[in-house]
Amino acid sequence: MNAAESQRRSEPFLPEINTNRRRCAQLRRKPEKTSDESAEILSKEEIALFRHSVKQSVCVQMLQEGFHRSFSEVFLLLRADDDLRDLRRQAPLEQQKDKLETMRVHLSLAEQAERTGSWSVVCEQRLSLGQYFSIPEDVWLSLHFYHSCVDRQPGGSRPVAEARACMAELYLQRGELQQAKQQAELCIQQAEAGGWMDSAGRPLWLRARQTLWRIYSRLADGPLDAEDYDEALTLLHKGYSMAIESEDKQLEGEASYRLGLTYHSAGDHDRAKQFISTSMQIFGTLGNADGLGRCYKAMAKCMESEENVDETVDCLEKFADISRSNGLQHNLADAYLCLGNIYYRRNQYQKSSEFFLQSYEVACSLQDVDLLQRAQLFCLWLRQVWVASARAQTVIRKYSADVVLATEAALRRLLAWKQTRPLQEASRDDTDRTAAAAAAWYQLTDT
Repeated sequence: MNAAESQRRSEPFLPEINTNRRRCAQLRRKPEKTSDESAEILSKEEIALFRHSVKQSVCVQMLQEGFHRSFSEVFLLLRADDDLRDLRRQAPLEQQKDKLETMRVHLSLAEQAERTGSWSVVCEQRLSLGQYFSIPEDVWLSLHFYHSCVDRQPGGSRPVAEARACMAELYLQRGELQQAKQQAELCIQQAEAGGWMDSAGRPLWLRARQTLWRIYSRLADGPLDAEDYDEALTLLHKGYSMAIESEDKQLEGEASYRLGLTYHSAGDHDRAKQFISTSMQIFGTLGNADGLGRCYKAMAKCMESEENVDETVDCLEKFADISRSNGLQHNLADAYLCLGNIYYRRNQYQKSSEFFLQSYEVACSLQDVDLLQRAQLFCLWLRQVWVASARAQTVIRKYSADVVLATEAALRRLLAWKQTRPLQEASRDDTDRTAAAAAAWYQLTDT
């Protein structure tokens, strides 16, 4: 009895309250185990990215972060993009998320640095933006950021000098040569004083000199077209000086070659041969087969102008050998055409026809329409020459006996033939076609 009573007393009269509380707590904590469900809850900012456009999201973020000047600049650029939209095929700038985000990041950093007076950082950020917009449709944006970089620190710094070098190259691509020249010269002045390198580790003053040579070369095109050789030579000599100072042998060879061609056009063959020889040595040292072949062709023109036919043929044969051994098929076809022309002028029609036909075969293998038309024209001209020569030989043989006899009867027959010879032997149509072919011949061989 005592044992049974003690067991009943140990059992609780009411259920355990704490146990129920623990169970309720466990039931409440069960939803917390599904952490993935809580992660799906988005913030207001994330919801705004879906609700608003890319343009609105970027602009609002700049305003919220306090970069009001950056917002104003982006807004003005978007308006300018709307004005230029008809001139370009790409999507509007306001729809290109990567570009807008890139502008927001760099402009915000630039504005923050500007507040603390860190002008070098300001210019670096704007230089980065100018380099980011590299495709042709974005050149206007690139120039905008380069100019804004230069305007922030006109006295000069490394990023400012590099921005000027980049602007010179862009203006050269656009054909705005005076603007390109101005920026390249300013870059040289600032870079020489600071001894700065560009982002790729190249000395900026060397890079600007290389660009300036190309600018002077383009500036000389106008005077050359107008046959103002004095002005053209002045500009090309300035470019030649820039090429030498750039320490780029390839540029120096090209500059010397261009001077040689211009002196040849001006009629100064001695100076022309001097610069062409210099270019020939440089290209030979560099192993530039294309440049070396062009030099031999230019030297052949000088020799031909001096009526030195043997030297002309020698230079053209070297031009052909270099082109053949280096697989330069376009140059080889050109060399064959030039050799065919020279041998034709020396009345060596058999050799002339051989070179013309070789040029035609090379042009066919290349499927170069322009080169093929030139070779066909020369072959047509040569065929007309052979036909005219055969006709002349026929007439000469027919009346050569009367010329040799020189008797009264023979002279009468010659006079009668002269007065009554048919026009079919040299019709006007054939003469016109031959003259047209000859005019085209000399026009093409002079190129």
